[in-house]
Formats: sequence, structure tokens, C-alpha cells
Amino acid sequence: MLEVAILDIIPGKETDFEAAFALASAIIANSPGYISHQLQRCVENESRYLLLVNWQTLEAHTIGFRSSPEYREWASLLHHFYSPFPTVEHYQLVLEPGS
Repeated sequence: MLEVAILDIIPGKETDFEAAFALASAIIANSPGYISHQLQRCVENESRYLLLVNWQTLEAHTIGFRSSPEYREWASLLHHFYSPFPTVEHYQLVLEPGS
């Protein structure tokens, strides 16, 4: 299950966001059902990031992580950087070349 979030950061806060995200990465990486994640910065809009998180199941993210005490720590580190608050969507693999 792939979680996709477009993160629009308050302009001028990008460096602080990246530092906070480095700390938050350890939180999500230790969550049950977590597989991997990556954060990418947009070339055309330096205040926009793409967060991709691979989970074993949808529920590992929506129920397990989001209802955990660790999520509250994640939120306290990151949520104040967003403007507007991101929409998070989940994608299921349909086709992977070579498999």
C-alpha cells in the first residue's frame, strides 16, 4: 500500500521542515507495518514536497500509525509547517513492469 501526500510548506520554513522531518523519519520507520518512505522536493516549487510511504496494509497507516502515541509526536514535529494541510491518498499496485 502506497501512501502519497503532497506537502505544501510555509515559504521560508523549508530548512526547518527538512530538519524536523529527519527527526520524524525515525518515528514512522519504527511503526508496525511500515516498509519504507521517501521525501522528495519539487523542482518547480521549492516549498512543495512529495511524501511516499510504503505500508504492508492500509490499516497499518490509517489505524495503526494514526491512532498511536507516536503519531502525536510526528504531528507535533511536522503539522505546523503545512499550509494548507495536506490531503493523503493511498494507492494499490496494479502493474509493475518486469514482474
